[in-house]
Amino acid sequence: MAVLEILTIPDPRLKYKSSEVKDYDKELNLIVKDMFDTLYASGNGIGLAAPQVNIHKRIVIMDFKEDEKSNQRIFINPRVISFSEEKSVNEEGCLSIPEVYAEVERPKEVEVEWFNVKGKKFKKKMNGLLSICMQHEIDHLDGILFIDHLSSLKKKRAVQKSKKLQKIKNNE
Repeated sequence: MAVLEILTIPDPRLKYKSSEVKDYDKELNLIVKDMFDTLYASGNGIGLAAPQVNIHKRIVIMDFKEDEKSNQRIFINPRVISFSEEKSVNEEGCLSIPEVYAEVERPKEVEVEWFNVKGKKFKKKMNGLLSICMQHEIDHLDGILFIDHLSSLKKKRAVQKSKKLQKIKNNE
């Protein structure tokens, strides 16, 4: 089991764009396993993008536990191929911005293409929590954080709150 360090703001590495996965090999499987170990160790996340653990590849994992049972989902090189015109507003949080939550407006439905760890291609229309989470995690792959969708004042407050909470945590 390898629990990786989750980068938190204002770490500049969170703003890097990720490169496409080209090799569907043992290394990819190990990265995915370590990402799940890290997600579970966080105690409160449902999704994780590779850049959050300083791996700048287009890898996203999710686990929406159902009845306390794991429901792992892996998305390699995911990309949104269509967005609905209809929007929805939902509260989002992020492991890279601990204890900060904000209302974010996103397309209600997306159609996404991705590959599994063996290189098989998939395509699916997503809505609800899966759509929100997928858009949030794909943003990470492009160096975008959920607070980047907020007004400049709300973003500034979120960053200040996160820094304050991290300072308190580091002094404990």
